[in-house]
Amino acid sequence: MAQFWKPGTEKPRLVEDEDGGVIFLSSSYSSSSSGYGYVSIEKQRQRLPVYKYRTAILYLVESHATTIVVGETGSGKTTQIPQFLKEAGWADSGRVIACTQPRRLAVQAVASRVAEEMGVKLGEEVGYTIRFEDISNPDLTRIKFLTDGVLLREMMDDPLLTKYSVIMVDEAHERSISTDIVLGLLKKIQKRRPELRLIISSATIEAKSMSNFFLSSKRRQALEGEELRPRLEPAILSVEVFSLGRGFNVQIHYVEDPVRDYVQAAVSTVLLINDKEPPGDILVFLTGQDDIDAAIKLLTEEARSNGKNSSGLIILPLYSGLTRAEQDLIFSPTPKGKRKVVISTNIAETSLTLEGIVYVVDSGFSKQRFYNPISDIENLVVAPISKASARQRAGRAGRLRPGMCYRLYTEEYFLNEMSVQGIPEIQRSNLVSCVIQLKALGIDNILGFDWPASPSPESMIRALEVLFSLGVLDDDAKLTSPVGFQVAEIPLEPMIAKMILSSNELGCSDEIITIAAVLSIQSIWFSARGAQKELDEAKLRFAAAEGDHVTFLNIYKGFLQSGRSSKWCHKNFINYHAMKKVMEIREQLKRIALRLGIVLKSCETDMQLVRKAVTAGFFANACRLEAYSHGGMYKTIRGSQEVYIHPSSVLFRVNPKCVIYHSLVSTDRQYMRNVISIDPSWLTEVAPHFYQQQRHNPTIH
Repeated sequence: MAQFWKPGTEKPRLVEDEDGGVIFLSSSYSSSSSGYGYVSIEKQRQRLPVYKYRTAILYLVESHATTIVVGETGSGKTTQIPQFLKEAGWADSGRVIACTQPRRLAVQAVASRVAEEMGVKLGEEVGYTIRFEDISNPDLTRIKFLTDGVLLREMMDDPLLTKYSVIMVDEAHERSISTDIVLGLLKKIQKRRPELRLIISSATIEAKSMSNFFLSSKRRQALEGEELRPRLEPAILSVEVFSLGRGFNVQIHYVEDPVRDYVQAAVSTVLLINDKEPPGDILVFLTGQDDIDAAIKLLTEEARSNGKNSSGLIILPLYSGLTRAEQDLIFSPTPKGKRKVVISTNIAETSLTLEGIVYVVDSGFSKQRFYNPISDIENLVVAPISKASARQRAGRAGRLRPGMCYRLYTEEYFLNEMSVQGIPEIQRSNLVSCVIQLKALGIDNILGFDWPASPSPESMIRALEVLFSLGVLDDDAKLTSPVGFQVAEIPLEPMIAKMILSSNELGCSDEIITIAAVLSIQSIWFSARGAQKELDEAKLRFAAAEGDHVTFLNIYKGFLQSGRSSKWCHKNFINYHAMKKVMEIREQLKRIALRLGIVLKSCETDMQLVRKAVTAGFFANACRLEAYSHGGMYKTIRGSQEVYIHPSSVLFRVNPKCVIYHSLVSTDRQYMRNVISIDPSWLTEVAPHFYQQQRHNPTIH
């Protein structure tokens, strides 16, 4: 049981829910419900805090090469600044204003909102581009929203980004790998294009350190000697959220003792808020789709058993990969007499603004990537958030009126143990994709590249080693021709790209492109909380002895034979929207493959060719069986790390002697996801440099 209290107040009486799930210490609540009635879009724009800074922003952009705008989520900077720029003429004469986001869902949502505010059709004057989806028009689009990764790909065709007059890098504090690369490259582009304006926008960024990054030592010396115009020194503007009455106090509540199960605690907290607190929507922060699906199931069941008190709850998930229809439900107004409960990943921390949120439930965790260059293992693990993230989450509750944030961790932990800032992704990730992008952009001195935060040399060296073994880099660490340039052109991780190229030689490109499309999305299966037996039975209908990759081919074939039926998907526990996305990605990969000269050919039933193609791309992820006990223990061939086949794999408990995995997930063990069985002799055929062992070495066989 978790007990909550608001620090700085006397401990009030205990209030317990009916099932004894979570106990909160009740506190006073002063509601100032000033719900907005219908107002025009222009009036809504003028109410945003950023609006009163319009003139200042335009002046700074005109007079400074780089402008750093710091403002909390909800201040309007993302939707309004691009419009201010267009109104001021920065999109005249065919020029384009770009605004990058770290997440695809945010790109789509913000572009839709801006198009609505401007009264234009999305895809024309306002457009967006994400991986595998381009809703823009090169002749008409003047404000373009895109992910950092897509902007990097545009640099391959246009290294100086000549069509853009202003580039706004939004949510820079998230410090994704792509964001850091973009910032480093934009700094280089500015030297060649002094007319290009940059806006670095964030909610919590350390503005001074970012300013120092864009002001190189040479520029500082020139400024001190007054030899250059002062506009080379970045300008810093802080947008106050509390201006124009747009910010409200948020009461913070902590648990008195750590909770054992944050998913169950979050569900109990939602039910208690719904039972005891005035109207207002609830935002719950969990770690990923599995947690979210579990919470929705628990909440639905408990709401049903609690009777009419919970009948007014509208429970919605929020994570990357939602369909547009599912997104629209999240952003639509809450019907009168209902209470919306949005259960989200950290995507709702800063990337998206949800109106109507009054209560926030913060689990204190998020999923983060951590890479060990010594063992060459990258894990997506559930890890504690930083204080900066905790403050961002709490701030979501004070948009329309005073709000409350329920933190499922103790105040002592927050004050004394929680880290101040998160670690930049580039310092905790596998850098293989990062290095090939820089190489494709002509950056040969990778270790000397100007990073906002420097990655470890060990990670860089390991990435160079892997790319060399893939045949992507030559002895001089330059892209090979044609393989290196072809891999760089395929918008997937290099291992998948190499798998596709190898399939051309093996005659199984049709099958491998399907597999690549499936591996590009999170999962094609529905979560089976409470229905694991039915899901396992459904998987058996498609299971292939060779492993998950061949199983994906069986599912794809069945989907086509069903006439792409949603009923067929539902019956077989397959996510219909995910399969539609697989179809879209597959069509785009086919076009890319044809452009690269890859002939689409099917190997029919010869799955050995498919397995060889997978091996050609993912040989670095090879493992051998060490023990049948404990569920089948494997060790990575390269680093001797102990790993296990994930229960979701069709090879779980089958225990082939040698396998290759696509990714690892860490819980109590290191689990391999998307696993295929291989012949170990293939490893030294496709990657002798990587393994540095002879064909008959007993350590591989």
